[in-house]
Amino acid sequence: MTLLYFILVLGVTIFIHELGHFLFAKKAGIYVYEFSLGMGPRLLHFKRKNDETEYSLRLLPIGGYVQMAGEEIEADERIPVEKRMQSKAWWPRCLTVIAGVVFNFLLALFLLFVVALLQGAPDNKPYIGKVYKGYPASSTKLKAGDQIISLNGKKVSSSDMFLLNMSIQKGKELDFTVKHKSGKTEDITIKAKAEKNSKGEKEYHYGFALDSKIAHGILPSIKYAFAKTGALIDQMVHIILYLFSGELGLNNLAGPVGIYTLVGQTAQTGFINILYLIAYLCINVGFINIMPIPAFDGGRFLFMIIEKIRGKQINPSTENLIHGVTLVFLMIFMLLITVQDITRLFT
Repeated sequence: MTLLYFILVLGVTIFIHELGHFLFAKKAGIYVYEFSLGMGPRLLHFKRKNDETEYSLRLLPIGGYVQMAGEEIEADERIPVEKRMQSKAWWPRCLTVIAGVVFNFLLALFLLFVVALLQGAPDNKPYIGKVYKGYPASSTKLKAGDQIISLNGKKVSSSDMFLLNMSIQKGKELDFTVKHKSGKTEDITIKAKAEKNSKGEKEYHYGFALDSKIAHGILPSIKYAFAKTGALIDQMVHIILYLFSGELGLNNLAGPVGIYTLVGQTAQTGFINILYLIAYLCINVGFINIMPIPAFDGGRFLFMIIEKIRGKQINPSTENLIHGVTLVFLMIFMLLITVQDITRLFT
């Protein structure tokens, strides 16, 4: 079942991304060689009548692509110039490049709306749900219902940012600013209590849990979908910043094997959480792809911005070569993350 859910989660995330590229490429009149779901050896393929595109399903459900004329380093002389991507006007090419990301975000918004409609819409602000006796938090003025405003000098506007900032504390003393139910704000300091887990590893506990205020209905669900999407994007931006600052390490990242493990754990908690996971991955894929790095959609979009400023196209061979070289480095990086994920399974 974990394998089936894994294929479902990644398949939907990848399919909707590639569908965006595909539909806008077709709309722009760009020749599409292949629409592939998955990577590696081909399992099955077909063509529709009066359609040049080959539709493929490949063995490894870890990616996909829409292969368009005009993306190659060497021009395909078999394809008419007017059907190559580089021959199209700036706006149709731009929309084709960013459509995958847009489709990912749109699906994420829809799924988060459905999740909130089915089980209630949290307001996504970090509230204290419970304070546990015998732990450091119980000896402070922290109370259930308090809203956390900042943590160690960093403002936290969502539960997602609070949890991210907690993950980099590693047993440090916590300086909270909280807002009590009365409306009064107060600074509270909590020290960590070190305990060993079942593996003998040291863990730090503070003695509190988070909670959310739940609303029901269509409007709260719509509000939650947009607020949660914004909060997750904000969290991902800070993850990149923390990676560069050294506050987070590469061991905090996960590749396909790590996602497989996460899918297995999520599946045990119900199908609603699978929908949430798909939404989360859609936002993740959309965010990563819009980053201005060659080989990503954001990198291609960056080249188009440069083109617009220069007033003429960048040589397609030069641009594709840059994308190709960067892709090799990204594949090596993904391989390292995958090795790390596999190592975690046996430790």
